Amino acid sequence: MSVAVSTLDGADLLDAYQAGQSSVFVSPRGTLLAEGVHSEVNTSGLADLPEQVAGVFGTCGHPVRTVIGAVPFAPDAPARLVVPRRLRRAPVLGAAPAVPAASAARESLPPIPDPGYVAAVARAVEEIQAGAYTKVVLARALRLAAPGFDPAPVVRALAYGGAGTYTFGIDLGGGRTLLGASPELLVARHGRTVSANPLAGSIPRSTDPAEDARRAAGLLESAKDLHEHTFASEAVAEGLRPYCRNLRVPSEPTLTATPTMWHLGSRITGEIIDPDVSSLALATALHPTPAVCGTPPTAARRAITELEPFDRGFFAGMVGWADADGDGEWAVTIRCATAGPEGLDVYAGAGIVAASDPHAELAETTAKLGTMLTALGVFNVA
Repeated sequence: MSVAVSTLDGADLLDAYQAGQSSVFVSPRGTLLAEGVHSEVNTSGLADLPEQVAGVFGTCGHPVRTVIGAVPFAPDAPARLVVPRRLRRAPVLGAAPAVPAASAARESLPPIPDPGYVAAVARAVEEIQAGAYTKVVLARALRLAAPGFDPAPVVRALAYGGAGTYTFGIDLGGGRTLLGASPELLVARHGRTVSANPLAGSIPRSTDPAEDARRAAGLLESAKDLHEHTFASEAVAEGLRPYCRNLRVPSEPTLTATPTMWHLGSRITGEIIDPDVSSLALATALHPTPAVCGTPPTAARRAITELEPFDRGFFAGMVGWADADGDGEWAVTIRCATAGPEGLDVYAGAGIVAASDPHAELAETTAKLGTMLTALGVFNVA
């Protein structure tokens, strides 16, 4: 295994993270801190990405045999994957410092006005009902002015606050950082074991415990959300099936909770057939899933291009690491922001199906934006 285990714990590695000089990735298996850049993978798109990474491992002559970084949503856009000069991993995050209990604060605020998004959802529903496609994921982006912004404290707050299972701060170069806390595992490979956890079907949480429980129970019974989830779960299972034996796919989804959202999730596991198929190869075979794109994918991509007034960049892509042994973890890049000299762009999306209500989808995306806005200390952007 090329990822060395540090004598420090995850809290120490988080403290050592410096935006612009290092990248950090926190998962249930530990904290990974990548410092500096030894080699960068020059990518031209998704199609031959695993081969390009394998080529770098074969020629870079560096003892660190791991890449870390992010892959964008668009299949023809360049990724940001690097072999770091130094790589440290801690098995656990460690004890969390005191964190203010403000993660659900935005749930009680009205949805952030966005008439353009409401209109786009309404048009998508019309097109779905006319048979153009069956599902599309439409996103929103907020631009925030943030002179002198340092991503590192926000990344630490996200990791300690339980905002997502996978927390990341990835150096994109040029003074830009991709940061966020994703609840969704695209795919992981550890030895022979492959796992994925597609999420689709969501509802904002409530600060009132009784109402929160009612919403969770309602999500499990929602025909619209169960329908939406089936698209994502079946697509991931079909994508993994050629590479795995003993693939186990739950017959029904279960609830996944973040401080701001309830999600429907399906934990899918299997055993890799060919050990030469890396985690990155599996991830590129799955990306993008219906949970961030739609069904069928070609028509959904076309709708996204027509209905979203911005370039997604790394939002709805994948973020994580892969090593020369084929192991790795890749999360779906949601609940995220891109920070740079021009400011902060914060993203959130929602799955649109025939039964979607535009104003309900506006409320859902506002709640999802709340993950990053709360961590940033932004409570009023209307």
